[in-house]
Order: sequence, then C-alpha cells, then structure tokens
Amino acid sequence: MTIVKVGLSHHSAPVQVRERLALRSEVVPELIDELLQHAPIAEAAVLSTCNRVEVYAALPRDVKPEPHRLDEAAKAITARLVARGGPEVGKALVRKHGSDAVRHLFRVACSLDSIVVGEPQILGQLKEAISIAVHHGSVGPTLNRALHRALHVGKRVRSETQIGQGQVSVSSVAVDLAAQIFGDLEGRVALLVGAGEMAEAAAKLLGKQGARIVVVNRSRERAERLAAEVGGEPRDWGELNWCLIDADIVITSTSSPTFVVTLDALKTARKARRGRNLFFIDIAVPRNVDPDVAKLDGIYLYDIDNLEDAVAGSLAGRANEAQRAESMVEDELRAFETKSTELALNPVVVGLRARIRATLLAELERSLSTKLKHLGAAEREALSTMLDAATNKLCHRPTTRLKALALDPRADDYVDILRDLFDLPDSIGEAEEAPSRRAEPGSAQDRRETQSS
Repeated sequence: MTIVKVGLSHHSAPVQVRERLALRSEVVPELIDELLQHAPIAEAAVLSTCNRVEVYAALPRDVKPEPHRLDEAAKAITARLVARGGPEVGKALVRKHGSDAVRHLFRVACSLDSIVVGEPQILGQLKEAISIAVHHGSVGPTLNRALHRALHVGKRVRSETQIGQGQVSVSSVAVDLAAQIFGDLEGRVALLVGAGEMAEAAAKLLGKQGARIVVVNRSRERAERLAAEVGGEPRDWGELNWCLIDADIVITSTSSPTFVVTLDALKTARKARRGRNLFFIDIAVPRNVDPDVAKLDGIYLYDIDNLEDAVAGSLAGRANEAQRAESMVEDELRAFETKSTELALNPVVVGLRARIRATLLAELERSLSTKLKHLGAAEREALSTMLDAATNKLCHRPTTRLKALALDPRADDYVDILRDLFDLPDSIGEAEEAPSRRAEPGSAQDRRETQSS
C-alpha cells in the first residue's frame, strides 16, 4: 500500500511542542503545496486539531510501495514539518506506512486515538481536512478511498457501539474538573474566553450545573449568540482583564497564536480579587494562558495535558466498547487491504485479457480475409462468440488465482511474472488501448467485456 503518515499527537508530544506546529485551516493548502513539490508524493492531506498534526500522503499509482520510496516520502514530509515547527517537533514525529498508516487513520476517525476516547468532534475535523485537500486538488484515488473509508469506519463505530455514551469531550472533562475543584458550581462565575465549538459545549454543561456564565470573544456577535443560548452574559474582548476579577473559573479555547491571558494581566486582576482563588482550564492549542501565571499564589492552571486523570476515569466505563471498536477497525482494515490489492491487480487482469483477445482476434481476422473469406455473417458471428468464450476460459484460472492471492505476499511476484511473460502494461488505460494497437478495434460490446473482467 502506497500510503504514508507522518505526524505528532498528544501521545508523542506535550502541548508546548504541539503548539509549535499548530496549523490554522487557512495555512494548510500552503503546506500541501510544499509537500507536492517532492517527487515521491502524489497526494496529500493534513489533519490538524488541538491534539495532533498529521500528514497523510500517497505515492504515485504507478510506483511500487518499496521501503526506500516510502522512506523518501516520509523524509520529505518530516523536513517540511520540522521547517515549520523546529527541531523539537522533529523528535516527536511518528512515521507509519502501508497498513499501519491506514489502521492509524481508522483509529483516529473512531476517536480511539483521542485524548478523550469516544469524543465526537474528530469526525467533523476529519471531514474538514478532507474538504480542504479535495478543494485544493491534492486528493487522488488512493487517499480518497482511505479517507472516506475512515469516515465510514468512524460512523460505524459510533452507531454500533456505545463508545460515545455520556459526555465525552475535552469540554466535558474540563467541566468535570471544575466540578471536582469546587464541589458545587451553583452560583460560581465561569468565564468562557472564546465562543467556538468547545466553548459552546462547555457553556451548556456549566449552565446545567448552575454556574453564572460570562462569554468573552473577539466577535461580539458570536459572544452574544452563545450567551443567549445558555443564559449567560456577553462581554466585549476589551473587557477580558476586568472579567478576570470576578471569575471563579476561566475556560479558554480561542484559536489565538499568542497568549490572551498574560502574567501582567493576572498580577493586576489578582490585587482586586482580595485573595480569592482562580482556576484556569486552558483547552486551547496553542495555549491561551501564559504558563507563568501558575507561579502566582491562588492561581491554579490546568492545560489540556493536565486533563489525563479525568479522562482515564471517563474511559473506564467504556473499555469494553473501545475493545469492540478496535475489532471493527481490524475488520475494516482487512476489507480495505483486500480491495486495495484487487484494484492494484486490475491492470494485470485487464491487460492479460486484452492481450489474449487481441491475439486471437488478429488470427481470426487473418483467416477471415483468406481461407475463411467465404463465410457469411452468421458464421462470422459464431466465430466471434467462440473467440469470446475462448478468451474467458483462458483468463478464468489466472484471474481467480490472482484475486485469491490478494493478501498473499506472493501476489507481487505473480504479477511481475505475468507482466514480464505477456509484456503487459502498468495501467488500466494502457491495457484497454492494447488491442487497438495490435489489431482492428473490437465492437463496443468487446470493450465492455474487457473492462468488466
């Protein structure tokens, strides 16, 4: 399989490394263009979330997935990611290729690789990654099959298991942590900095527990809309530092590339708070809160990597469902591998049939123009039918044997031998053209039969 994956996630890199490579959706096409400039990479897509940045690439269809080719592609991807994120990023990158890369993609789509197993956001993020790559023209037949199959696997797991039962998201874990800190959120002031998807999920959960919600966002309109939905108060972005004075809990989830809550702002707000504790839960990547604020007395800071204990508790009750999901991933992977190998064999099967039929057709037409030229239309039609039957019989055994060897390591050897013995082309397009180069074209029906074999 000609697919390569290179990237990092919460498994291989802490948040301070992940944020160096965090990519906004508008810069992803630029990275894709850089990747496609490298000869071994014919297709590319980038999945960028708060917990991972991963590049999925495919070699050209006519290139065999030999180790040195895959390694060349992986090195090219690594070089581009390190150029963007620095040497620390390079140390955290993980490479996978072939079936391992596809298995990883399927597990990601099922949220089995997420920091919160079972969270639903990853499917939407994967859809966005596919949409960007498709719109940019960087997804060909290989990645198209893999990415859309991953969406299918993710949807199947969510519909056939209960892995997503209950509140399973980074936002829900953040609210659970807030509840553990205070015991009761009734009447507590929860300041949401950001009004995106994660902030909205957190706001709804906080509202159910009786917290007083304040929403600050760069877009006043979005802040007002979210506040109206949860019965909260919208505030202008310029009021953020003032809002810190009254807050008990601050949950930040903006896409800002720099800190929106600074050490100096906290020092000022802390004087007016009169010793009251303030808890920050920063679920953004890059981080929104300067980590140095945790050095101040009465200020407690949790970033997305600090949520692991709460996450472990949320997974315990869904361990069996996660295991069922893993089994589905393996089933889907085997089906995908089988289909991929069959597709790779198609040029050989089509080419073999075309070559045999062209040879038989050439001999038949030579006879019809000499020794058998006296035959009428009915006899000629009978001979044409016989030619088709002979082609089918000659091709049946090698075709069925090749398909039976779809996942057998000997399949490539058989393919190479057939190509060499019969001088077969590498692509289906060439195979379909082969008869016309060696004999007169057959009927439309002839061509359909050749393609359908």
